[in-house]
Amino acid sequence: MFLLVDAHADIAYNMLKYGRDYTRTIQETRALESGSHTVQENGDTLISWQEYQRGNIAVIFATLFAAPVRFRTYENEKQIYKTFDEARKLYSAQLDVYHRMQDSMPDKFRILASKRDLDLHLQQWQEAATDAVSRPVGMVILMEGAEAVRHPAELEMWHNRGVRLIGPAWVGTRYCGGWKEPGPLTEDGRKLLAAMADFNFTLDLSHMDERAAVEALDVYEGPIVGTHGNCAALMPNANTNRHFTDRVIEGIIERDGVVGVVPFNTYLKVGWLRDKGHAREDVPLAVLANHIDHICQIAGDSLHAGIGSDFDGGFGLQSVPPEIETVADLQKLVSLLQSRGYSETDTTNILGGNWLARLKRDLP
Repeated sequence: MFLLVDAHADIAYNMLKYGRDYTRTIQETRALESGSHTVQENGDTLISWQEYQRGNIAVIFATLFAAPVRFRTYENEKQIYKTFDEARKLYSAQLDVYHRMQDSMPDKFRILASKRDLDLHLQQWQEAATDAVSRPVGMVILMEGAEAVRHPAELEMWHNRGVRLIGPAWVGTRYCGGWKEPGPLTEDGRKLLAAMADFNFTLDLSHMDERAAVEALDVYEGPIVGTHGNCAALMPNANTNRHFTDRVIEGIIERDGVVGVVPFNTYLKVGWLRDKGHAREDVPLAVLANHIDHICQIAGDSLHAGIGSDFDGGFGLQSVPPEIETVADLQKLVSLLQSRGYSETDTTNILGGNWLARLKRDLP
């Protein structure tokens, strides 16, 4: 079975907002949440530690994320901030969650903050294949939306605590235009990028408006990726700036980055909405393979496509292709890719090898 890397998982957000426990089996969580507001809002969970094991998912990019108050969906919603101080507090609490997971469950979860961490982690996974020893899931910490960075001087603290990737936007921020709120990079955004480069943070272009992303590709001196987004060229008339244009994909490829695709039906078929009663069957997993193929065709090779599932990030079981029951089913991409002529090496690259190559290059 291929080693898999999932470049986007909102683990701490779900634990703090919904009380999810990812050491429970998926069946237990789904039974506990049946008929609840959590399922109504976020769908049935797709993730558990057991499913990471079953799917051979060795590394995830574990996010820090909260939404600004203008995007709250109900009155007493948690993980919502009004001020930059509140954003910092929420993101810091989520980072505390990851450190506690590592401290209390070292056999299950581990933060990967350096090349040495990654090497030891992959060695353990290799040995586990033969010795049946424990395989902790490696967590690379990704900050999604940078409002928690009140001033560039705070980047050192976040770096010291293990954050390795930063996406300046979710919706629009003081740093740049974002999803639903377009706009360019701001002066504060340029200062943030200059300071990020000093620590070699990886810049995540996901959610950034195209104008901001294109300028960032020009000015940012550190590594650049797009952890979770699909191809705008395959979503004509989608009326959203959430997908990566070919121009941005080309820029990421030129910077030797990776684009992680998202198995979310709304990002795979224009107009698909769970609350409009659309069926999962409308969007087979082969559509996701089209997006992988599009990135590979632009690149001329298989070295720049990956997976960033965004599972449990505002959608769940009800909103993914019918072949997927849990995160472990991302392995079903293997046969879809190989039926299109992708070699074993190509498939290894796409499922996890490309992300691992960037981590080996970019981690301190």
